[in-house]
Amino acid sequence: MTTRGQDIASVIKKQIEEYGSSASMVNVGVVTEVGDAIANIHGLSGVQLTELLEFPGGVIGMAMNLEEDSVSAVILGDDKEIAEGNEVRSTGRIAEVPVGETVIGRVMNALGEPIDGRGAITSSESRPVEKVAPNVVSRQAVNTPMQTGIKAIDSMIPIGRGQRELIIGDRSTGKSAIAIDTIINQKGGDLICIYVSIGQRVAKVAATVAQLEEYGAMEHTIVVAANASDPVALQYLAPYTGCAIGEYFMDQGKDVLIIYDDLSKHAWAYRQLSLLLKRPPGREAYPGDVFYLHSRLLERAARLSPELGGGSITALPIIETQAGDVSAYIPTNVISITDGQIYLETDLFNSGTRPAVNVGLSVSRVGGSAQTRAMRKVAGQLRLDLAQYRELVTFAQFGTDDLDDATRTRLERGQRISEVLKQAQYVPLPMNNQVVVLYAAINGFMDQVPVDTVKQWESNFIAFMSSNHSEILESISTNADINEETETKLKEAIEAFNKVQLA
Repeated sequence: MTTRGQDIASVIKKQIEEYGSSASMVNVGVVTEVGDAIANIHGLSGVQLTELLEFPGGVIGMAMNLEEDSVSAVILGDDKEIAEGNEVRSTGRIAEVPVGETVIGRVMNALGEPIDGRGAITSSESRPVEKVAPNVVSRQAVNTPMQTGIKAIDSMIPIGRGQRELIIGDRSTGKSAIAIDTIINQKGGDLICIYVSIGQRVAKVAATVAQLEEYGAMEHTIVVAANASDPVALQYLAPYTGCAIGEYFMDQGKDVLIIYDDLSKHAWAYRQLSLLLKRPPGREAYPGDVFYLHSRLLERAARLSPELGGGSITALPIIETQAGDVSAYIPTNVISITDGQIYLETDLFNSGTRPAVNVGLSVSRVGGSAQTRAMRKVAGQLRLDLAQYRELVTFAQFGTDDLDDATRTRLERGQRISEVLKQAQYVPLPMNNQVVVLYAAINGFMDQVPVDTVKQWESNFIAFMSSNHSEILESISTNADINEETETKLKEAIEAFNKVQLA
C-alpha cells in the first residue's frame, strides 16, 4: 500500500511541475508528422474546429480533427516548407472570408483572396464560412419568381427566390449552361449572383468568366473558384465561402442566387480529405457525415421573414450522374435536401433538344407559387400536354394512317411546342416574351407554321411584338398578368402577324 501511495504522489507531483509548460501549449503546438497537405500537431489544446493555424513561412492551415492530445490540420497552401518539429500557432480566427459590396465583380479563391489580377479586395468586414442555417420561424414562404430566362424551366419547373433547385444529369448535358444563362438573365435586375466553381479546369473557369464579362453579367456576379489544381481543402471550403458572401447580402434584405458547380466534385474532395485525416470510411468510401456536408450548406438557402429584412438566397446546386443513375449515393442525398430537380437527359441532348430537360423526371416542389400569374395562365397545362404528346409519339411511330383528326392535331401541335421550348445558349428571354410565344404555341396559332421554320417564326414574332405592340409586352411585364383586354389585343396581334408571315 505504501508503494502504491508513493506512485500516486509522484504522478501528482509530476503533473504539478508540468502544469506551467502544458498551459503554454494551449495556443502553440509542434508538428509531429506532415504529408499529403495534412499535418499532425502535438499541443494546441485550446484550438477550435476550423480555426486557422499559422505555420512557418506564413502558410495557413485549418484545424479539422481535434484529438485528446493532438490536432490534425489541413494545409491551405504549399506544404513543402513545413517539416516535423516546426512550431504552429493558433490565430484565434475561425475560417472566414471578406464580404461587402467591393467583392461584386471579382474572382476569388476559397480563402477570399483575389485571383483575377485586379489587386487586393478592400473589405472592412469578414464572415465565418460556416454558420447555422436560419430556423423555420426566421423564414417565409417562397412565392416570388426567380426568372431563369429559359422557357422550358420558367413555364414548367418554376424556381422561386429562396428555393433550392437541383440541376442533375450526366456529363456534357448542359448543366452549367443553364446556370450561366440564369446569371446572364439577371442583368439589369436586383439579383446578386455568386458562381462557385469546384474542381474544374482553370481554362474552363476562365472561359466562363469571359462569357459573363462579354454579356455584361460580371457587374452583378461574384466568382469563387477552387480549381482542380488547388489543394483539396480549398475545394472543400469553396461552397461555404460562396454561401457566407451570399448571407451578407441576404442580411441586407437583398436577393442572391448561388450556383454550386458542382457538388459531386465537392463530395469527392471531402472524401479525399476525410481519408487523409484517417476518418473511418463508409459507403463508397465516403465518410459517415457526407449527408451533413451538403445539408448544412443547402439549408442556408432561405427567404427570410419581413422582420429580418426579407432577403433571400436561391441555391442551384449541380450534380453529375454516371450513366443517368439518379439513385446513386450522392445524387439521392442532394435530391432529398432540395426542393425539386431539373433532370437533363443525354438522349434528348444528343437529339438536339436543348436544354435537354426531361419533363417527366423534373419537378419543382414550390410549383405555381413561384410563377407570375401571366405564366401560370398560359403554361398551366403545358406539362400535361407535353406528356400526352410524348405518349402519342410512342404509339404513332407504328403508323399514322389510322389516327383521327383530333390525335393528329395534338401530334402536330406537340411538335411545334417542343420546337418552341428549344433555346440556344446565352439568349435568355424576358418573361413577357416567353408568355406571348408560349400563348401562341399552346393555343394553336402556330399550327400552320412548318416545323422547320418554327424558330424563325418565333424570332420574327418577338421582333414584331417589340416594334408594333410594345404596349402588350409592357402590360404583361408591369402587371405580371394577362387580363381580358390584353388577351384580346394579343390574339389580334398574332393573327395580324400570321397573315403576313404565312401568306
